[in-house]
Amino acid sequence: MTKVRNLRTLLNSLCEETEGERVSVEDLLRAAGRRSYGPILLLLGFIAVSPLTIVPGANWLVAVLILIVAGQIVIGRSFPWVPSRFLRFSFERKYLVQGVDAAQEAAAVVDRLVAPRFTFLTEPPFVQLVALICIAAALVTFPLGFFPLGPVLPGLTVLLFGLGLTARDGIVIFLAGGALAGALAILTRLLL
Repeated sequence: MTKVRNLRTLLNSLCEETEGERVSVEDLLRAAGRRSYGPILLLLGFIAVSPLTIVPGANWLVAVLILIVAGQIVIGRSFPWVPSRFLRFSFERKYLVQGVDAAQEAAAVVDRLVAPRFTFLTEPPFVQLVALICIAAALVTFPLGFFPLGPVLPGLTVLLFGLGLTARDGIVIFLAGGALAGALAILTRLLL
């Protein structure tokens, strides 16, 4: 398995380390590095902002998975656990390939910008705060899922947090907080 160090490594491993006409969530988690939280959150955030979300219910499935994974960070669990029911959810491989292809150029730019900075923000107790913010992003996804492109900012929040944890970049963690603030502002505007 490829060690995930940045966004391009993750994207490439999703295609290279999965096979078949259909790809399951379990396949994706295995390719991302199922035993660490950063790559899993990065993967879930990527799915949340990619064309994969055209699959009906995908936004809400991803939000539930984020709740499960981030909740385990909050309680201090060493390795993530995901219910087998969610692991079996699958979709056509072409959506994965399209999403990965569409993200390659942006991923190259992002990877040039990330580096280990303010690494204390990626360790306890700050990592638990990051997980609580991911939980907030997942909860915001549910009502925003009824609006076109509504879940993009919460998904971007999780993607940035996953990237920040994976690359140990505290500046990316700060940017993720800004994405969540934008999602909350949109939700407030839509509801009021």
